[in-house]
Amino acid sequence: MKIPQVNIKAYSDSTPPSGTGGLCIIPARGGSKRIPRKNIKDFLGKPIIAYSIEAALESKLFDEVMVSTDDEEIAEVARSCGANVPFARSTKNANDHATTVDVLVEVLEAYKNQNKIFKIGCCIYPTAPFVSAETLQKAFDLLQSQKLDSLYPVQKFSFPPQRGVIFQENKLRWQNPENAQVRSQDLTPLYHDAGQFYFFKTEKLLQNRSILTENTSGIVISEMDAHDIDNEEDWAVAEFKYRIKSKI
Repeated sequence: MKIPQVNIKAYSDSTPPSGTGGLCIIPARGGSKRIPRKNIKDFLGKPIIAYSIEAALESKLFDEVMVSTDDEEIAEVARSCGANVPFARSTKNANDHATTVDVLVEVLEAYKNQNKIFKIGCCIYPTAPFVSAETLQKAFDLLQSQKLDSLYPVQKFSFPPQRGVIFQENKLRWQNPENAQVRSQDLTPLYHDAGQFYFFKTEKLLQNRSILTENTSGIVISEMDAHDIDNEEDWAVAEFKYRIKSKI
């Protein structure tokens, strides 16, 4: 089944919208280079994208769970897992330079053209097998109760970056010498994006063209609840962690 092409055109605010629930967007382009066919590669018995789709559906937070892709095979796998693929990602946003926000804006505008407006959006990455319906529900509740523009999971750095070292002329030097003798517990804890999902108010995303705003917060998750997958070694470690976590 060929993916219908996305048709981006001006949207008139005078058109009465239909639907005001939540939209889950899973961006999964076909051109992965470091791990070929990464988004549908087998992860412990099923395509890795299936974990993201299943968590989204199980959470029951969304009126629609869709996959944005330029790839026919990914589209078929996504549909077999229960997601919708109502239109293809544009060529413009299927290259290495397109950002996540570029893709989200394109999808939201395409739905507007179909007279579908969603108040809440959630982007779940296709290579996030540790994401769970429970975490999605907690994040959604925080987004709503704290009246946030956006929210996403973060993890604490296992070692304080303030005490990092760099190479200078083949010698190790402190990046921040003033922190050389500061105890780790006296340094401000720093966190990094867990690389799983982003909840956002769609109006704010379209307005700011950014996920991170002055009204963004995070939900802290453990080291065992996420793993960034950029290469084959990351993939092997992620499977190892998942086996331990799931006791399989």
